[in-house]
Amino acid sequence: MKKDILQALQLVSPIPLEEHMLERPSHAQLGDFALPCFPFAKVLRKSPVAIAEEMASSVNHPLIQKAEAVNGYVNLFLNRKVIADSLLQTILEQSTSYGTSNEGNGGVVTIDMSSPNIAKPFSMGHLRSTVIGNSIALLLKKNGYTPVKINYIGDWGTQFGKLLTAYRKWGNEEDVRQAPIETLLKLYIRFHEEAEKDSSLNDEGRAAFKALEDGDTDALALWDWFKTESLKEFQRIYDLLGVTFDSYNGEAYYNDKMEPVVQELEDKGLLVESDGAMVVELEEGMPPCLIKKSDGATLYATRDLAAAIDRKNKYDFVKSVYVVGNEQSLHFTQVKQVLGKLGHEWEKTIVHVPFGLILQGGKKMSTRKGKIVLLENVLKEAIELAQKNIKEKNPSLANRSEVAEAVGVGAILFSDLKQHRKHDIEFNLESMLQVEGETGPYVQYANARAHSILRKVGEINSFTINEVNDHEWETIKLLEQFPQAVKRAADDLDPSIIAKYAIDFAQAFNSFYGNVQVLTDQANLPYRTALIETVTIVLTESLRLLGMKAPKEM
Repeated sequence: MKKDILQALQLVSPIPLEEHMLERPSHAQLGDFALPCFPFAKVLRKSPVAIAEEMASSVNHPLIQKAEAVNGYVNLFLNRKVIADSLLQTILEQSTSYGTSNEGNGGVVTIDMSSPNIAKPFSMGHLRSTVIGNSIALLLKKNGYTPVKINYIGDWGTQFGKLLTAYRKWGNEEDVRQAPIETLLKLYIRFHEEAEKDSSLNDEGRAAFKALEDGDTDALALWDWFKTESLKEFQRIYDLLGVTFDSYNGEAYYNDKMEPVVQELEDKGLLVESDGAMVVELEEGMPPCLIKKSDGATLYATRDLAAAIDRKNKYDFVKSVYVVGNEQSLHFTQVKQVLGKLGHEWEKTIVHVPFGLILQGGKKMSTRKGKIVLLENVLKEAIELAQKNIKEKNPSLANRSEVAEAVGVGAILFSDLKQHRKHDIEFNLESMLQVEGETGPYVQYANARAHSILRKVGEINSFTINEVNDHEWETIKLLEQFPQAVKRAADDLDPSIIAKYAIDFAQAFNSFYGNVQVLTDQANLPYRTALIETVTIVLTESLRLLGMKAPKEM
């Protein structure tokens, strides 16, 4: 619609116009759009007031009801009936496809996300990468890209030599099968406690990892079992979050792919020695990228270089996204620069999507021994609280458990995603579950309320619009803005744009519902029912793009 309005203005504008010039006034009495004429004054050698008056008097377009010149602005009031009729018909026809575009033209975008360490608990620290990455994938798909979600599992390193040693000394197969993560974590902690008394244990741990690296059959079998059991545990959490992956290729997958990268760096004269280690010198002011330690061991950068090259060869991505915390910004800058030095121009398509911390009482959630905040426990607590709330407010609800899960999990997702990802988040479960305020349950409840009205009315096949009042118009204007919100969120890799849109839209609908007699005004019932149906379509789709469910009853 904005482009149509701009074209109408272009017909009467003495100079070329651009879309960003058209503003949406903050007050309804100033119109639906406004064009400030101040930037044109110098070019045209006229006052902005005169330019605005000339343009306003000449505007003639079926979408524009009237144009007013006010203090150097052209204020445009749109033809509500024409726009409402066309928009509602479009949304009802397109349904969940509304807001979908083919901008990405099928291009592959790899998304490195979640990436917990096997044999360790899935803590709150992994929540943000998981849910931000999942929402970005949904947004990119809506915009015509082909997202490939990669769970870059932490499944390699010296810690596994320690774990193998601990299991062989003190482990029990049945305990691992009963509670894999809990048991393996206890073994890992015990190893460190015992190593403080007997340092030779560290040598055993290193030797066990060396055997693993060298392909020892027994070591590999144990390692593979630990990984399998850990992934089963993780899968329960992913199922609760509604998150799936296209690849679980973790760190171990790249073991045989690092040496060719190191060799290429050496062949191109990029590797230099520094204090016994091998590094790549980078731009002035940037610390060198460490490729090999003095003992010959490779590092995260080596592995990420191999992973980036392997993914480019495998997927030929148009963009490669890494949803990893703020603290890794330097690391990804270094990796990109090394890829550039190797001649890989596609390094420009690598994007680090950083995010802040989850705080509790203004402090980072502790992950020290014995104080790990387990995500699964938090999700279960949220579901239980949601169930309690539903029992108090709607005890006769048929599918109470299912709705409680959707609301409890959704509350955590929405609380994370409504903030810009770079911001830290204060974690407070009770405030997240409030059905008032800027929360997930508030948006879900608005959608359920809309569905409740539709159930009372039943099916309506056609509608005629007599007039569009102010409350309806605010809802319709936000309906029209949904595709733009989806595009901006995908372009900026920022799910908070959709979360904030969903809050604004739910508030507009609740205002409409609170001020308009839908069920008793028979003359306008078909039109208002159609409007409410489009509300459910867009609210449900907004929630889906955040990875949330949209219960029809709460």
